[in-house]
Amino acid sequence: MTIKIRMAQLEDLAQLAELFNAYRQFYEESSDIELARRFLQDRLNNKDSVIFVAESDVDENSANTNQAKRLIGFCQLYPTFCSVLAAPICVLYDLFVDANIRKSGAGKALMLTAHEYAANNGYVRLDLTTAKTNLTAQSLYESLGWVRDDIFYTYNKTITPAN
Repeated sequence: MTIKIRMAQLEDLAQLAELFNAYRQFYEESSDIELARRFLQDRLNNKDSVIFVAESDVDENSANTNQAKRLIGFCQLYPTFCSVLAAPICVLYDLFVDANIRKSGAGKALMLTAHEYAANNGYVRLDLTTAKTNLTAQSLYESLGWVRDDIFYTYNKTITPAN
């Protein structure tokens, strides 16, 4: 299988939305393909995130390699800042590879591309969070030199819109 990593384009929206919907379901959200499509379309149109896709020319269920390329994974970066460092950073918020293609190297290739993008565009750090139970992802991150933060806690608060 040949895997190519590239920046997502609007033309990728249908396939990317399917992957994003599966990603959300992995984190126990309800399936909503229209929400996934709208969210990604807004990100791409507004250019407020950077999305890389892993593209394959091989269907894992077929010996036929003369078919159209398909997306098998993605990662999404959100540019932001670190006040303490007084410098730009990126949050690698999403990383997902189709469950049928895992262990193909696509996740690692996406992570390496994110690192290269950050280094080439003046970002001084990449941040990410993952579920404590996602040991497979943690193993990948640590194999690539990521260090788990044991000093700071992460807090979240759900906001109900006033309208």
